Amino acid sequence: MEPHQSLESLARELAALPPSLGPVRLIGIDGHAGSGKSTFAGRLAEALGAPVLHLDDVATHEEPFGWEERLRAQVLEPLAAGRPAHWAPYDWVERRFGPERVLEPAPVLLVEGVGAGRAALRPRLARLLWMETPREESWQRGRNRDGHELSDFWDGWERAERTHFSNDPSRPFADTLVRQSGTGYEWSSGARATAGTSASITGSNELPRA
Repeated sequence: MEPHQSLESLARELAALPPSLGPVRLIGIDGHAGSGKSTFAGRLAEALGAPVLHLDDVATHEEPFGWEERLRAQVLEPLAAGRPAHWAPYDWVERRFGPERVLEPAPVLLVEGVGAGRAALRPRLARLLWMETPREESWQRGRNRDGHELSDFWDGWERAERTHFSNDPSRPFADTLVRQSGTGYEWSSGARATAGTSASITGSNELPRA
């Protein structure tokens, strides 16, 4: 562990990677539901000055993991060609797709959500990060966050997520493992990485667990 590293150091490392999707460095942030992916992605995006695409906006009630083709056609192919992506985020309350949004090609784009490291997406990623929060802990945090009224949703989600990661695991292919600690985040090389050292975020980057 190397203390006194900042989130900006990870951002500089990611920004220096070769483009992986046309002019874009696509960074995947995967992990179990409730593992803190969105919070981490938000802080990393601030350090990078980069946009975040949340896979919750691409998935639907009927297709929690059936968004691969939609993501490819609406987002990945246009960005790979250096064109703006036009996509419509899903409204989980109205249960329909909302107004169209435009995503311009950026030097770095974070794609965050369960399944961001799936096999079909990995060849387009410049780096895959995995949130190293245990499954049961992640799910309990998600249930606590969403309340009792969404318990039925979580029952179905847990079954769907188990099936997804059983058939298409992400963690064995992660370049970087990210852990939450009492002082913020720590990260280390994942199974796919061939070299690298651990680092931690401390001091001014301290975050509560989320």
